[in-house]
Amino acid sequence: MSNASEKPTVSRFNARVVLISVGAALGGFLFGFDTSVINGAVESINKHYDITNTGLQGFAVSSALLGCAVGAWFAGSIANRLGRIPVMVIAAFLFLASSILTGLAPNLPLFILWRVVGGLGVGAASVIAPAYIAEVSPARVRGRLGSLQQLAIVLGIFVALLSDNLLANTAGSASDTLWWGLEAWRWMFFVTAIPALVYGLAALGLPESPRYLVRRGDYDKASRVLHDFSGELDVNLKIQEIEKTIDKEKRESLRDLRGNRLGLKPVVWVGILLSVFQQFVGINVIFYYSSSLWQSVGFDESDALLESVITSVTNIVVTIVAILLVDKVGRRPMLLVGSAGMGVTLTTMAIAFSQATTNSSGDPTLEGAWGTIALVAANGFVVFFGATWGPLVWVLLGEMFPNAIRATALAVAAAAQWLANFFISTTFPKFADIGLTFAYGFYAFFAILSFFFVFWQVPETKGRELEDMSDDAAVVRRGGKTEVVKGAAA
Repeated sequence: MSNASEKPTVSRFNARVVLISVGAALGGFLFGFDTSVINGAVESINKHYDITNTGLQGFAVSSALLGCAVGAWFAGSIANRLGRIPVMVIAAFLFLASSILTGLAPNLPLFILWRVVGGLGVGAASVIAPAYIAEVSPARVRGRLGSLQQLAIVLGIFVALLSDNLLANTAGSASDTLWWGLEAWRWMFFVTAIPALVYGLAALGLPESPRYLVRRGDYDKASRVLHDFSGELDVNLKIQEIEKTIDKEKRESLRDLRGNRLGLKPVVWVGILLSVFQQFVGINVIFYYSSSLWQSVGFDESDALLESVITSVTNIVVTIVAILLVDKVGRRPMLLVGSAGMGVTLTTMAIAFSQATTNSSGDPTLEGAWGTIALVAANGFVVFFGATWGPLVWVLLGEMFPNAIRATALAVAAAAQWLANFFISTTFPKFADIGLTFAYGFYAFFAILSFFFVFWQVPETKGRELEDMSDDAAVVRRGGKTEVVKGAAA
């Protein structure tokens, strides 16, 4: 058992830590906004650039996700050299440049290039936000503050949907000219400059992570952050605990993630698989293709858009519920409930679409009670995901890794998440061609599999100090129980 468990430090709740956590979580807003802003522009982009190949259409839409994976991969090592705050500023600048240049892109190759550049920034922000929040938060409220990342993501999705709708309606359609001789779909990308600027300015006002400062040997600044923001009463003891888990003479790199289980430490594999499962349950299919789903059960186009907005609002509400519960109930119980609920609702959707008929256009149509069943199941899926796997994966990724490898391990896990997102987003049209029963059956299988993965492999980290997750005293699952054991991270 680590010294942190034997002699815990005393801390008080400080409202300042909420403010700086909100500032860091704005990176999640960029994540959500960038994910959804292109939805309202897809048809106009295809028309403007004369894209007729469906594969190229899918790549143009999802190309930013590849940039996100690369940005996430390198963010950890850069953050360990420059600090958490500089990476946030760099991410904001990349996203700001992308928002303007994407909107001005004269041809498709440049459009894709600038989308990838924006993805680099979003990917970096997706890594730094949970790492930073975990490193500044007191253990007893770390889950709630870490969940702010997911709340910011779903708010970004919601605001992007509203923004797209407002701009398209103002112009008449996304392809019509709006202001300064530029089409509305271009303004959809220009608008993303606003959250990029807000995020960059907010980052400049944030204190550096105390654990990064201790690693750099800047104990005075680390003491001030721990006392003024994290609420630590005995900062000297806390710094000693942090020092014991950090080898200041060794620069963190991907080599530090190596272990005896398929080349990586077990805790790194847990983080990677958490990320993959979060995407393989198909949540982004619901948000990317929800309008098509609602139209298949009888809604017209405008009502389908309204249903998509309602689904987004539902996601926001249940994320707030998760924030209220995570530090009371714990991570594992909520994930297990989420996996079970997602498995049931996705299986129900697969069964419902097995009863679909084909209309004159060749699209699946649900008749009678099956349409209602599919609607209820789809929204039930969003509820179970939004209240559990949506926010809690980011919480766990921010807190489950040892101090010495946190940023790098989180970067690898986040990169895996973006690649999984890219795979799911680009394969859904092909899956749908096979049949929606197959598509939702695929997602249901991984939701059910995630239940057993959480039960056997994911440790409970509620209330534990980050120093418990050290190289020689890591929180792991053994024999179906959570333990703090020596050498577990090796």
